[in-house]
Amino acid sequence: MTTIAFIGSGNIGGTVARLSVQAGYDVVLSNSRGPETLKELVDELGPKARAATPAQAAAAGDLVVVSIPLRAYPDVPVEPLAGKTVLDTGNYYPQRDGDIPQLADGSTTSSELLQQHLPTSKVVKVFNNIYSEHLRALARPAGADRTALPIAGDDAAAKEAVTAFLDAIGYDAVDAGPLADSWRFQPGTPVYGNPYAGGNPNFWESPGVPAGTTVIREALDSAELRQR
Repeated sequence: MTTIAFIGSGNIGGTVARLSVQAGYDVVLSNSRGPETLKELVDELGPKARAATPAQAAAAGDLVVVSIPLRAYPDVPVEPLAGKTVLDTGNYYPQRDGDIPQLADGSTTSSELLQQHLPTSKVVKVFNNIYSEHLRALARPAGADRTALPIAGDDAAAKEAVTAFLDAIGYDAVDAGPLADSWRFQPGTPVYGNPYAGGNPNFWESPGVPAGTTVIREALDSAELRQR
């Protein structure tokens, strides 16, 4: 069984970890404050979960979820992630992350920055456009009312692995293209938050509304039309 590791175990990372355990995966959690600070979450998740340092988690994971403030991406361990598929949940928030000129001018994307930092890894952007409470609430078996999440990446096999993982934890995937196109589901785009709240701009006020592949594809396409 695949092990899912986490560099960053906050709202999104912790929620993905919960869904992973429910789907039968083993998880290895880490954060910047030390394994001992994750005891409560490990206890909640049970025997399929353990805590480690970021480097240990990176080494242990078959798939590795990086869910940290963007400004901390240079701290992500490089060597333990060589050859691995890395799921990037990050977003650029200037008020939190400071001024990053190449993101501010649109010449690159936040996931491309992480890919540059991890040159031998295969980065796939995912989970960044959905509120953590909606991520927890909207997981469904395959079939009616299943919600979709956009993904972007430069490696086809890595995207296939992430698509299979999403399916296992209760989501469909919509391929948004390469990392260079991942801006189409970053903050401020139509697919960021709102589809999972039924269009309510204050998406955190909604308990969560299923949004299938057609809804997500149309939102991605509208972002492309408005921003090109």
